[in-house]
Amino acid sequence: MERTNESMLTEFVLVGLSAHPKVQTVFFVLVLWMYLMILLGNGVLITVIIYDSHLHTPMYFFLCNLSFLDICYTSSSVPLILNGFLTVRKRVSFSGCMVQMFLSFAMGGTECVLLGMMALDRYVAICYPLRYPIIMSKGTYVPMAAGCWVAGLVNSMVQTSLTIQLPFCANNVIHHFVCEILAILKLACANISTNVISMTGSNLMFLVIPLLVIFISYIFIVATILRIPSTEGKQKAFSTCSAHLTVVIIFYGTIFFMYAKPKSKAAVDTVNEDITEALISLFYGVMTPMLNPLIYSLRNKDVKAAVKNMLGKKLFSDRR
Repeated sequence: MERTNESMLTEFVLVGLSAHPKVQTVFFVLVLWMYLMILLGNGVLITVIIYDSHLHTPMYFFLCNLSFLDICYTSSSVPLILNGFLTVRKRVSFSGCMVQMFLSFAMGGTECVLLGMMALDRYVAICYPLRYPIIMSKGTYVPMAAGCWVAGLVNSMVQTSLTIQLPFCANNVIHHFVCEILAILKLACANISTNVISMTGSNLMFLVIPLLVIFISYIFIVATILRIPSTEGKQKAFSTCSAHLTVVIIFYGTIFFMYAKPKSKAAVDTVNEDITEALISLFYGVMTPMLNPLIYSLRNKDVKAAVKNMLGKKLFSDRR
């Protein structure tokens, strides 16, 4: 009976950087500024893509989904992170923690698959340019994007359900900024082998397979670009992929480090290692969504032209 009472955990405590109050203030200002930039940059990019009919293509449709995804991803965690910086030990209800974990995990999984779909889009555009409009019709790219969202939500539902069923004892302190699934699994007072197996399968489907799709797609893309006779043609073809490739490197370079090897409960980490992982998690959770609109807008003439066109018409209408 005593075990049952202990397992009925009602709240978690997020430690974050509570041991370093001066650093917390700096991080609060930094993360708040980055979050505002995420909302502004991705919001402008979504508006421009919807506004300009010239950008109603599969590539920009996926990019619009990516920007919306980044807003949802950061909005599911950043408010909790900011609130945690203002308090010494942030208390979060068990249900609230599970909801936040579900949303963050779902958005992260969806983005992994979406980046793979964007690589396939670039593969078809460069390797089969004449057949591109037929292959990547609206009846193709819309279900592709919808499938990314469904896959991410279903996967997160499975992982969250398995986590909720675990018993949690006296230790409810999470050495993280948010309710991150690996940090929560370390607190379970039961065998988490099922969760580890499930996470391994999730990593395979949402990290390894999309990354293989991206890697193979770019092998064919590079081979096709190298066969283009003119230097100008090569540069133009590569410019359509460089933004996506940059985002992939930044996103996967950090998230793969965090989730490639799910650790069992037996693997005991020090507090410093937990905080280091939390800071890396914060990097890919905030930095990448902030950089995405900059990377795609600075490297894309069509987006820059659409922004100028939209601002020009707005200024003209205001003067009238």
